[in-house]
Amino acid sequence: MAAVRIRVTYPLEQGRMVLRTDADWDQDIEPTSVSQARTLHEFELDADRPVIQFKPCLIDGDQVRWANGTNEFLLPRGQGPVNVRPHFYSRGVGRVTRPMEIPSSLDEPRRVRIYLPAGYDENTLRRYPVLYMHDGKNLFIPEESFTGSDWGIDSTMNQLDAMNLIRRTIVVGIHTSKRQAEYTEPGYEAYGETIVNEVKPWVDARYRTLDGPANTGVMGSSLGGVVSFYLAWRWPDVFGNAACLSTTFHLHDDLFDRVANDPLEPRRKLMIYLDSGWPGDNYDVTLSMAALLVSRGFVFGRDFIHCAFPNATHSERSWAERCHLPIQFFSGRIRRLSDKQQRS
Repeated sequence: MAAVRIRVTYPLEQGRMVLRTDADWDQDIEPTSVSQARTLHEFELDADRPVIQFKPCLIDGDQVRWANGTNEFLLPRGQGPVNVRPHFYSRGVGRVTRPMEIPSSLDEPRRVRIYLPAGYDENTLRRYPVLYMHDGKNLFIPEESFTGSDWGIDSTMNQLDAMNLIRRTIVVGIHTSKRQAEYTEPGYEAYGETIVNEVKPWVDARYRTLDGPANTGVMGSSLGGVVSFYLAWRWPDVFGNAACLSTTFHLHDDLFDRVANDPLEPRRKLMIYLDSGWPGDNYDVTLSMAALLVSRGFVFGRDFIHCAFPNATHSERSWAERCHLPIQFFSGRIRRLSDKQQRS
């Protein structure tokens, strides 16, 4: 019978850390090792079932405090050590910050709102992937959106987290007052420079982010999809994931030419999500971009996904309904398990 190692990271100040599982929710499983600073507790579970549910618990005297959120679960077959970074005292949902302004070399400071996942303020040992999203006014607060309807990104992230389906992720909503100029050719070069050289360093300096393109994504719709694709294609060493919803390809950009002619290295590790509604909603150009990626050797289901949604409209409401799909593609539990098996 194989054993699976579970590593629980938490800044424990008092009491002790144990695990409890669905084999017997009243039985404490003690750690096999504890770091000197009591920040890392390691456990072993027998992989005797296809799926095992468990939760870290804090024991302090006769008090038992369960980790917030739904049960953790593991799929033992082919799975290496499982890293868990729980929280016990803070809210079970994330929060959205007030608007903040980042100094910019362009005409005015860059305004952002940031979604911080549940437990961010409590478990200070945890770092997070980051998703940069365009049209920031349309993401979190209906009253800020120019249509009066927002994507509800914070609600979507909270739901995916509650399902224990994705890695908790920081979302940076970037505002613009010049989307036509900044999201299209030639303005998206200067806009991209500000994101790479000003916004991202500012975020990395103030929040506990994870490094590397695999942990950094961009997402947008319509012209926001154009600039999302451009950023990843232009800076693949910075942005490894790009979600482009209902994208107005080939209207005010040179992306078809770039994809057809640019060298594939270092772009081979990009993960790209493309979608559209139908009829209309940039269906034809999105399908053409997906076919072009295939012609350059990108593999559907591994390197990119293309989806079309019958009767979906070019609207915040439609994008809100399906924005969970690229997030699962980039960092969903099954995707990560598959990647681990391919590397082993």
